[in-house]
Amino acid sequence: MKYRTLGRTGINVSEVSFGTWALGSPVYGSVGTSDAHRAIRGALDAGITFFDTAPLYGNKDEDGIAEKILGQGLGADRDKVAIATKFGRYPTLGHMNTYFHAEGVTKSVEDSLRRLGTDRIDVLFFHSPQSREQIHDDIWAALEKLKKSGKVRAVGHSISWFPETQQAARDWAAERKIDVIQVVYSLFYRESEKLIADLGAAGIGVVARESLANGFLGGAFTKDIVFPEGSLNARYSREEIIARVETADRYKALLVRRDIRSLAQAAMRWVLDNPNVSLVLAGSRKIEEIVDCAAASDAAPYSAAELAQARALHTRDWAPA
Repeated sequence: MKYRTLGRTGINVSEVSFGTWALGSPVYGSVGTSDAHRAIRGALDAGITFFDTAPLYGNKDEDGIAEKILGQGLGADRDKVAIATKFGRYPTLGHMNTYFHAEGVTKSVEDSLRRLGTDRIDVLFFHSPQSREQIHDDIWAALEKLKKSGKVRAVGHSISWFPETQQAARDWAAERKIDVIQVVYSLFYRESEKLIADLGAAGIGVVARESLANGFLGGAFTKDIVFPEGSLNARYSREEIIARVETADRYKALLVRRDIRSLAQAAMRWVLDNPNVSLVLAGSRKIEEIVDCAAASDAAPYSAAELAQARALHTRDWAPA
């Protein structure tokens, strides 16, 4: 595993890191606690030192299930890693409800610290506000207070609704209100590329997520796959599933090689070849998956010719989660 600095935060992070959405939410099917703990321990053994989670990664009865699982899985090794979590969206309060105000962030941080079993959050992200109008003016003083107390080290913006909120990220970064962004970025989805280039060059840490395109770049899906009812990928028509799998197969034929043995590794390596990306999250559910993704860090970068061929294959942005 190789390591990079997370922008101007000074936080050292593993190039491939662990996203825990699937450990606390049934978006891709259920994961047993023991299997989740094995995946976390496998990530540590593979050299992963950055873990991303959120209160939203739970269900309508309990916030922050993934936070709790992560804290338990890390145990005494917590001080060897950096933990990012988020605030503003909670499953028990309704998935689309947002709480971006001083009282909300203060309570959210305290709840996250308790669930994680830690005394600090290394990066605290706004969790995908839909517009700047959702952000109360009192939030910034509250965030500064949390930083001064040592409970939060750095603040970031996890971006969804990209066209509506990317300018907020640009402005907050320029005003030094945030030091990190988290964006969807993959072989399937490149809308965030200009923002990554601009903010990465300005010293902002860039966390790439959904880089396996909700599993379609994991290499295991076939054209006749049937997703469980209620899971995230169940929304796709058979026609779109076929088109996504065919596109993934073309990338596999181009990018898998001797030192990149799987499509998942290829997808991770391609993201890491963007010099403005700080790290790429692997949202794996199983130890074998996270170990496979982690190996991408040690693979040689793609050549300029290979990157050009991969760009030529990209004819559309597939909708992210």
